[in-house]
Amino acid sequence: MNTLSLNQKTINGSTLAEAVSACVRAGITSIGVWREPLHDHGVQAGAALIADAGLHVSSLCRGGFFTAPDRTAVLVENRRAIEETAALGADCLVLVVGGLPPGSRDLPAARARVADVLADLVPCAADHGVRLALEPMNPLYCADRGVLSTLSQALDLAEEHDPAAVGVVVDTFHVWWDPDLETQIARAADRIASFQVCDWITPLPADALLARGVMGDGHIDFHHIADLVAKAGYTGAVEVEIFNADLWREDPDTVLATVVRRFAEHVLL
Repeated sequence: MNTLSLNQKTINGSTLAEAVSACVRAGITSIGVWREPLHDHGVQAGAALIADAGLHVSSLCRGGFFTAPDRTAVLVENRRAIEETAALGADCLVLVVGGLPPGSRDLPAARARVADVLADLVPCAADHGVRLALEPMNPLYCADRGVLSTLSQALDLAEEHDPAAVGVVVDTFHVWWDPDLETQIARAADRIASFQVCDWITPLPADALLARGVMGDGHIDFHHIADLVAKAGYTGAVEVEIFNADLWREDPDTVLATVVRRFAEHVLL
C-alpha cells in the first residue's frame, strides 16, 4: 500500500490528456479516472493514452445513483460504466449509490432499492471481470447523494456477493467520524476495493460538496486510518480525491507538488 494515485477530480479543470501528463511530470504512477473527461477523450483512446504513459488505473468514477426513478436507464448506464472500467483495466468502479428519490422520505425503501439494483448488476460486473465498489458517504449527503452512510451499511450489502465482484471504498472524508471505524475496517478486510484520502475542513463552504481539503489542512488522522487499512490487508494505491474550488483554480503542477508532499507527510506509513 501507500502508492499515491491522483484522482482526476483533484485537478478538475484538466482534460484526461492533461491529467495524465501532469501525473507523469509529478512522478505519480497511478490515476483515478472520471467518466466525463474519459468520454470527451474517447474510451478506447483514453485507455491507450493511459497505458502508453505507463499509468495504472486505480478506479473509474463513477457509477451508481441506483435510486433514480427510471430503473431501466440506471441499469443501462451502469452496465456501460462497467464496460468502461473493463476497457481501462481499472481496479474498481466506484459507486455513489444515490440519495432519496424526488419527493420521497422513505429511507429504508431507498436502501432496499440500492440492494436490488446492485444484485442486478453483479452478473454483468462478473462477466467483465470488474469489481464494484460501494462508497459509503458522510451523512451530510444522505438525502441527495448516498443513502449508505456508514462502512457497516456498505459491508452489509457487499457481503451478499463475491468479494471479487463487490467491495467497498474507504474514503477518509466520509468515514473518519465513525465511532465504529476500527471494527468496520477490520471487518472489511479483502472487501476494501479503494482507499481514498482528503481532509475534512471547517468551516464548511457554502457548497458542502466542495468541503474537502488537502491532507494536513483539517481534522483527520490519516496515519491512524492508513494503518487500519493496511492491517486489514489492503495493498492497493491510495487515491487523493479533493473537491475544492480554490484548489481547482490553481495550476495543476502546483497542486500535484503539494499533494505529493502532503501525502508523504500525513499518509505515508
